Amino acid sequence: MEQNRAALRLRTVLGHLGRTSARAYTAHPTTWAVSSTSFHPPQFQYTLDNDVLSLEQRKFYEENGFLVIKNLVSDDDITRFRNQFQRICKQEVKHEGMMIMRDVSTEKSKFIPSEELITKVQNFHQDEELFRYCTLPEILKYVECFTGPNIMVVHTMMINKPPDSGKKTTRHPFHQDLHYFPFRPSNRIVAAWTAMEQVNRNNGCLSVLPGTHKGCLKPHSYPQWEGGVNIMYYGIEGYDENSPRVHLEMEKGDTVFFHPLLIHGSGWNKSQGYRKAISCHFASADCHYIDVKGTSQESFEKDILETLHKVYGFPEDASLKDIYRLNVQLVKGERINL
Repeated sequence: MEQNRAALRLRTVLGHLGRTSARAYTAHPTTWAVSSTSFHPPQFQYTLDNDVLSLEQRKFYEENGFLVIKNLVSDDDITRFRNQFQRICKQEVKHEGMMIMRDVSTEKSKFIPSEELITKVQNFHQDEELFRYCTLPEILKYVECFTGPNIMVVHTMMINKPPDSGKKTTRHPFHQDLHYFPFRPSNRIVAAWTAMEQVNRNNGCLSVLPGTHKGCLKPHSYPQWEGGVNIMYYGIEGYDENSPRVHLEMEKGDTVFFHPLLIHGSGWNKSQGYRKAISCHFASADCHYIDVKGTSQESFEKDILETLHKVYGFPEDASLKDIYRLNVQLVKGERINL
């Protein structure tokens, strides 16, 4: 039973590919300047009334679907997260339900517990030290601007993008995070992604397509890349690689908040170092689950359930909702529906 409960906690969310044909963006407290004369929403749709965001910041998120806050997470906290990640890599720390991932270019090599072979730790809900990130007051005060006061943690991720082997497997295809989430409404879901060191185009920073959060959820599938694609790294089908994008170049401690429909990804790591970031997806506890069967998300549900059945004996007749139900965790306010 405990093994099945642990298996229920497993799931995967991606990050994904960027190209060099777009302009770079350097993080500022409010990203681009948005002209008030060009912003005429009938009402605010993607943010809630609050006393944290300035009017300019709120308008920016409404128009673009993301917002970077500079120097939000302290150096001390980032050092603690980095040290705990290293302990996990060395297998000094283990938790049920935590998913340890490797890059497809090294998956057949001999595994030696080390930071060099671990590219991602997902579902660190049971790790008290890493989970602190999801409860930081400086993070939650911004999250509440998008979700409201009842806040649930629905997915956690520590990313360690390695130097690319030359096969470009460290890139992540452009995608929408909502593809992985069986709950709605999408406007009450938000990601927080914090740079643990300087991130830029050379080491594979995030790239975003501003304003795409206003669109719909698009079909996703694995891209046909010669060097291979990491497991669960889906990309939008028929994606136009010439789409205008912005590269989010960030400093240590900078944090970007973004909508789950925002199309985003990341490029391959051309540097010799590891690019680290810590991330959490939050949702309002007022959200409700949906059945993804018959929708564009059904392919992901099928893939993840087949994987969990094969590896952990998870019931084949379960659903994506079942995987999430035992893993979401209230961090502020009252639990309503989720």
